[in-house]
Amino acid sequence: MGFETLKLESDGRVAKITLNRPEKRNAITAQMIDDLQAALDDVENSPALVTILTGAGKAFCAGMDLAGLQALSTNSGDDNLTDSRRMAGIFRRLWAFSKPLVAAVNGAAIAGGCAFATLCDFTLAVPEATFGYTEVRIGFLPAIVSVFLRRQVGEKVIRDLLLTGRIVTAEEGLRLGLVTEIVPAERLLARAEELAGSLLANSPTSLLRTKALLRRYETAAVDLELEMAITENAGSRTTEDFREGLAAFLEKRKPRWTGR
Repeated sequence: MGFETLKLESDGRVAKITLNRPEKRNAITAQMIDDLQAALDDVENSPALVTILTGAGKAFCAGMDLAGLQALSTNSGDDNLTDSRRMAGIFRRLWAFSKPLVAAVNGAAIAGGCAFATLCDFTLAVPEATFGYTEVRIGFLPAIVSVFLRRQVGEKVIRDLLLTGRIVTAEEGLRLGLVTEIVPAERLLARAEELAGSLLANSPTSLLRTKALLRRYETAAVDLELEMAITENAGSRTTEDFREGLAAFLEKRKPRWTGR
C-alpha cells in the first residue's frame, strides 16, 4: 500500500515507519494521521513483530502542520470535535498497539510529535533531540496527551511540562522518563534494530500477551478520560485566548492574552 506522508518498510520481522514530510519537519496533517493508522493496520496484519517509528530529515515531528493550524480558525464546533477525536484516536492507537513500538527520535519532537515519540514502548533519541508539549504557549489545551503522559511520568513532572510548555533536551527527557536511551545520531537506527533484535529473541507469544495485559490494566480508565479530554480540547478552541494564540503564532508575534 502506498502512503502520501510516510514510508513503510519491512524485512519480515521488523517494520519501519518513517514520517516523510522532511520539508515540513514531518508536521502532522489529517492525511498523516490516516496514513499512520493504515500503516499500523498493515503492520498488525503482517508477520512483523516489532515496529520502529522515525522521521525523515532533521526533525522527528514538529507538531501540527501550519495549514492545519490556519484551518482551525474557521472550524465549527462539530469540526473541532471531529479533529480532537481524530488526534485522540491516533494517540490511543500508538499507546494500545498490539506489537512493540520503538521510536527512533532523530530531532525535534514537539506537541503532537512529542506524543508520537513518547507513546511508543521505547523512545531512543539523538543527543540533539528536543521534546515539548507547547500547547499552552499558543492558547491550546494539552488535554489529550495528558491522559497518557500522567501515567508515564507522574503528577509533578506532568504539571511542569504541561503548564510551562517548555522545551526539554534529550538528556532531561531521559531523566524525566520521556526517553529510554540517548544514542549518537549515526547509531540511532542501528540501535533501534539492535533493540528490536533483543525483543525478537523473546517468546512472541509472551511479548504480545504482556503488551495486551499492560493495556488491559488501563483501557477502561483511559477511554473514560479520553472522552473528557476530547470534549475539553474541542471546547478550548472556542475561547478568545485560543483565537489570539493561534493568530499570534501564525503572525509570528507575541500574543496579547485576555484570559477569556
